[in-house]
Amino acid sequence: MSKNAQKIGWIGAGRMGLPMAERLLKAGHDVSVWNRTRAKAEPLTKSGAKIVDKLSDLAACDVVFSIVSTGKDLDQVLFGKDGVTSGGKTPKVVVDCSTISVEDSASIRAKLKAAGSEYVAAPVSGNAKVIKAGRLSAVLSGDEAACNAAMPLVEAIAPQGVSYVGEGELARVCKIAHNVMLGVVIENLIEITLLVNKMGVPREAFLAFLNNGVMGSMFTKYKSPALVNLDWTTTFTPELLRKDLDLGLALGREMDVPMPVTAATREVLQSHFGAATLQKDPDAYLQKDFAALLETMALAAGMKLESEDKNVPTGLE
Repeated sequence: MSKNAQKIGWIGAGRMGLPMAERLLKAGHDVSVWNRTRAKAEPLTKSGAKIVDKLSDLAACDVVFSIVSTGKDLDQVLFGKDGVTSGGKTPKVVVDCSTISVEDSASIRAKLKAAGSEYVAAPVSGNAKVIKAGRLSAVLSGDEAACNAAMPLVEAIAPQGVSYVGEGELARVCKIAHNVMLGVVIENLIEITLLVNKMGVPREAFLAFLNNGVMGSMFTKYKSPALVNLDWTTTFTPELLRKDLDLGLALGREMDVPMPVTAATREVLQSHFGAATLQKDPDAYLQKDFAALLETMALAAGMKLESEDKNVPTGLE
């Protein structure tokens, strides 16, 4: 069976899920999509997607992809009352791209194995802008044959590179470690940007210097416009980052690996939740991008920030 002849199911059409599914569709795949709010998935019909009303409609697919917020959400869409497996059928392979705990992933793997399905853990690195630029990457773990079979599909979504790291939930460990670094890097990037800014250096000028040097990265480049112009368009929420820092710290405790920098970062991030209560609509503020931590740390530094209104390259063009 050629890869384009496979029937693909897709669960989740949020900030990440929608552009990821779109890449499969543009690669010529037959994709059926379910999302809790149907209207959010409707734009995919322009690329040829079929929208289904019931998760169980995806059970006959060869491969079902999912990208949801938590392990509980994943368990619900797969095994809940109206889940994928609720009709007694199961897809051949389930590929999950969410960031969830090792324990939740292992539990879901065992349930799928009992139901006769292979399970590939396939978390990804990037955001919607990275996906659209064709720079998304992924890490896979699970049965090697199942991962090899899923590899061409994942490569269509993540052309920057796909790494197979071994059996079981090792990909989950890699993604948790990745997001721990995400939190540590944004916190330190904000610290040093505020330091030079308070001493008189424009944020745009400092970040241009950083990004042109050895310390620059894809991440520091594509977060620079937000830090310069105070644009908190959401790519990843503070709540999701806090969840991932907690997952990393829990693994550190379990494995007796000290993680003092991660612990400090977690406490700094927690201050952002407290500062949000000063906003007119705290809940809405906490749905903004995690880089809005810049504003909380500026308050602690006695600084009132304004947008520099500069056209800053993202590095993704």
